[in-house]
Amino acid sequence: MTMQPSIVPGLNARELQALVAIAHSGSLVGAAAYLQTSQSALSRTVTRIEKLVGVRLFSRTTRRIELTPAGREFVAVSERVINDLRIALGGLREIAAEQRGQVIVSTLPIVVHHTLPKLVRLFRDQRPLVDVQIRAGYSTAVIDDVVGGLADFGIVSGEMVASTVERINVRRESIYVLVPRDHSLADTEAPVRLAQLRDVPLVSPPRDSHTRLLIEGAAAAAGIHLRPAVLVPGFPEIIEYVRAGVGVGFVPAGALPEPLPPEVIVRLLSAPALSIPIAMIRLIGRHMSPAAEAFWGLVLKDLRSQHRVPVPRSEETRKGRSRKTGRLYSVRRA
Repeated sequence: MTMQPSIVPGLNARELQALVAIAHSGSLVGAAAYLQTSQSALSRTVTRIEKLVGVRLFSRTTRRIELTPAGREFVAVSERVINDLRIALGGLREIAAEQRGQVIVSTLPIVVHHTLPKLVRLFRDQRPLVDVQIRAGYSTAVIDDVVGGLADFGIVSGEMVASTVERINVRRESIYVLVPRDHSLADTEAPVRLAQLRDVPLVSPPRDSHTRLLIEGAAAAAGIHLRPAVLVPGFPEIIEYVRAGVGVGFVPAGALPEPLPPEVIVRLLSAPALSIPIAMIRLIGRHMSPAAEAFWGLVLKDLRSQHRVPVPRSEETRKGRSRKTGRLYSVRRA
């Protein structure tokens, strides 16, 4: 329900405090001493308030000033207003100090799984009263969340952008091919050409995945027919289905697990070599809270520092790990 401004009396917090002080002390003398003001000023304040609200709030005797029934009700309301205001101001100070509030991030599912958990932990260790909400989706959904104001900021892949969005590119990720260890493509350490995957059963992400759109666009341009045989929700599922020997999958570098499962071999995609940009976005002109700004900076720094690359078997052998694990490739952060 909307209250009409004309029926709200023009009272301020200091006047409400005066009423409460008079009610508690029972005299103008005690209230004036507590508030460090004069009795005459308090008397004028009471007269003004009673005139504004249209009822008597106090009955005066020679020694005491007592509340009327209407006064008791009004003072109770005044105390609640003052307490609520005090609590609100304390909350604002905590918000200004980045200690209270809410941050909403919309991002790619792989970022939800791989990148954000450690960052949310670090962020909330410093600001335990700040709530963090994570929304997962592919780039089109993330952009919609940011443009629509549902999220403070987002993390997307690809070149998609809206005119109302500020975009900061943080890195590019090469596309890799994942194959089961017993697949014919696992016999060589050379990069896999896209033409070698003609009519090979593929484990694919959803149709609105930027990685899938990028690969299918390159295949169409080269006249190569790709066969998506199994459709799964995202990159973690691609890895597991390749691991089970269902088919071959495409995964950006940032989605490669560390360490790679021993049943899976990773090869760089070539001819053409493809990569996708990763970017952070936020709505132009939207003021982010101090807490959201702090989390934005934390995520931006981390994403810019990440660079995940496969480690060739020769390097693994020099380090003495491949003989123990039997893995042809692992993953490291460079």
